[in-house]
Amino acid sequence: MKTRRIAIIGGGTAGWMAANHLGVELSRDPDVEITLIESKDVPIIGVGEGTVPRIKSTLKKFGISEVELITACDMTFKQGVKFANWMDAATHGESNAYYHPFSPPYPHGYDLTNYWLNNSDFIEFSALSEFYRVAEDNKSPKKVSSPPYEGVVDYAYHFDAAKFSGLLAKNARSRFSVKHIFETVKYVKQSNDGSIKSLVYESGHEQHFDFYIDCSGFSSLLSGRALDIPFVDKSHQIMTDTALVYRQMTSPDDEILPYTLSTAHKAGWVWDIPLTNRRGMGFVYASDYMSEDQAVEGFSRYVGRDLANQDLRKVAMNIGYREIFWEKNCVSLGLAQGFVEPLEATSILMTDFSANLIARNFPYNQENMRAIANHCNKLVQYTWERIIDFVQLHYCLSDRRDSDFWRVVTESPDLSDLLQERLELWRLQPPQKTDFFSRFDIFGPENYLYILYGMNYPTRANALSDAEKVRFGKIVEDVQNKSQQMSSSLLSHRKWLFELEKAMSKS
Repeated sequence: MKTRRIAIIGGGTAGWMAANHLGVELSRDPDVEITLIESKDVPIIGVGEGTVPRIKSTLKKFGISEVELITACDMTFKQGVKFANWMDAATHGESNAYYHPFSPPYPHGYDLTNYWLNNSDFIEFSALSEFYRVAEDNKSPKKVSSPPYEGVVDYAYHFDAAKFSGLLAKNARSRFSVKHIFETVKYVKQSNDGSIKSLVYESGHEQHFDFYIDCSGFSSLLSGRALDIPFVDKSHQIMTDTALVYRQMTSPDDEILPYTLSTAHKAGWVWDIPLTNRRGMGFVYASDYMSEDQAVEGFSRYVGRDLANQDLRKVAMNIGYREIFWEKNCVSLGLAQGFVEPLEATSILMTDFSANLIARNFPYNQENMRAIANHCNKLVQYTWERIIDFVQLHYCLSDRRDSDFWRVVTESPDLSDLLQERLELWRLQPPQKTDFFSRFDIFGPENYLYILYGMNYPTRANALSDAEKVRFGKIVEDVQNKSQQMSSSLLSHRKWLFELEKAMSKS
């Protein structure tokens, strides 16, 4: 039997991203109908405001112009993440910091990691990338003349999550004829084989579909409640489980950082994301090691004002993922599928990856669904495990020991077997492409290199010949000069956005 009617339960970024991915792949078939069901009674979490460069190819695929994204979503550019105070202050200084940029650490195509290991006292690892001075000087990654979705260094975006969802919704409805209805799902009816048969709404109306995508957030109405798919708890590996969220308006004269700032504290970290008109901040902490009152106090110190009576939003974070991504005729996306604290912007990344996977493997005939589901389930589970590894890496490599939290996450971390094996190997040699045998390792060797050597991982350095010292030293010097030249030729981050706004107002 043909799969004709698709229901997406829940709006927000997850629901509308699924609608667009399916729209791209299925719009050529006039028999397929996509309906997104959104409840007016359920608020959207809307915390995630950071992305990774993969989002650019996704938006191009959807047919969304970069200018539209910039002007509609209070967007700023993100060249990577700057991690502050993740190392011991007594050893590395009160202002210790390192970058995880999006630009690769392979100047002129050379892997200079061994050269850096021999010269780590004289240069930051991220300075092997041309991005370094551009970020440090708060410059835009694009020139005024840069083509859409291209820059002189690689980049992603920060944006208002609610406005981004609205942009995705507008595109899905107008470009792919996705139907949009407002109903609250009261309960789900199931067939004798356990598959989802229909949705019953609070209004009393019942609606049947062939395929269901659960984007209902942490409540997981279909995958969790109806299908009772177990949740794989990863809180023993990622212990930060709560966030306090705060937004602070900014002045048009304030500088805009071209990166996410992540500042560690005694039981977690603070995200600081700049938009055109405000800063979105979140105080992430492990509730087993810090009370809410202590968190508010720490957040107040970071912001520089008393937040005790401010409108702080508390978000409980369930760290882990659904054991099965695709069960019978239902898949889960977004928070309904799983969540890892937003240290590396993995929420939108995983939603994008999974939604694309569904669309590319869509079961046009329901008889093929089991084989496709088995295949996709293996891929998604592997990807979740590797995301857990990468996030946990940031904690376990630290040399901070100034609190019970940091002593636990560094001295007795519960690492996966694969991460443990890799860390043992990387004491002997730096990460290489051959260490990542699956294309579903969303974070590859270049990502691990920046974290490992931003946090001074003790990889054994091999001797360099005199010729290598001269040749590689010249390459590093060239990269630093090029980085400075690039920075000098670029507008400040805010100036670039202002010039675009001015040009748009004249058109």
